Amino acid sequence: MPSLPLLPTSLVGSYAQPDWLIDRSKLADRFPPRVRAKELWRVAPEFLAQAQDDATLLAIRAQEEAGLDILTDGEIRRESYSNHVATALGGVDIDTPGTALDRSGHPNPVPRIAGPIRRPHPIQVDDVRFLREHTDRTIKMTVPGPFTMSQQAQNDHYADAESAAMAYAEVVNAEIADLFAAGADVVQIDEPYMQARPDAARAYGPAALNAALAGITGTTAVHICFGYAAIIHERPEGYSFLPELAGCSVDQISIETAQSGLDLGVLADLTDKTILLGAIDLSTPEVETPELVAERTRRAFEWIPPEQIVIATDCGMKYLPRRSAEGKMRAMAGAARLLREELAEA
Repeated sequence: MPSLPLLPTSLVGSYAQPDWLIDRSKLADRFPPRVRAKELWRVAPEFLAQAQDDATLLAIRAQEEAGLDILTDGEIRRESYSNHVATALGGVDIDTPGTALDRSGHPNPVPRIAGPIRRPHPIQVDDVRFLREHTDRTIKMTVPGPFTMSQQAQNDHYADAESAAMAYAEVVNAEIADLFAAGADVVQIDEPYMQARPDAARAYGPAALNAALAGITGTTAVHICFGYAAIIHERPEGYSFLPELAGCSVDQISIETAQSGLDLGVLADLTDKTILLGAIDLSTPEVETPELVAERTRRAFEWIPPEQIVIATDCGMKYLPRRSAEGKMRAMAGAARLLREELAEA
């Protein structure tokens, strides 16, 4: 991995997709799709891949110009953070979808598990190669986690949800190994449903996560969140599932603290992990000042040394206007510069 400065900066995953690429009014009018949602794309199918590449280049350059240290591909090619993988797996019927409740309690169309889950081919290897080809900075790729995918599916094959989660873990493990082989410096597993379904997560979530990481030697992260702020407006006072991750083999844990004003005492249980500290509020397009982002980050120093902190967004920037997203990234980079200067003088 390229060497990183103190308090490096990073997106959690997604960046704002251009209006010419995706119908943002349709995107904002629904929960993230679990099955394919081709109607979101504005570009004709025969030109879509080319347009997605062009938009991904814009996302890469926007991150570089803002001064971020760890870059993602912005998840520009995805309709949602999870459906690009979940609908590419064998054993999953996407033509006759099932139904499952989303985290707000409403039924949504979801992939239907009709047979043994398998990965016919690597899913994101070309994406990580594209990202690696177009930047010399540290790069991160994200994959949906096995627990979350099992909660976002109708299980018509396995004996129980735990068995389905462990089957998903096997294919996620293979995908992660291929992403590192293709050039990823960090791979992040997105597991928002560990927060949304804490009882089930406590029962078998850590086992599924560890299975997804078995034998993996690269730097890994897991993202736990309260849901996209543009859709889930109310924030609980704290995480319902977080200390349980202390014993998992993951290296980094991504949490959100900006919008919720989270009591950072929760970090006392995670002192052997690097923390991707969500310091950017995504519930508003208003751009924070670097000073405010620095203040939010400073709160964590009581619990975690700066050497174990990555300054990040609360969650994905997918639903933000691009101008706001650009400004918020610059605020992160500015906050990091302020804090590095403070710590160098201390």
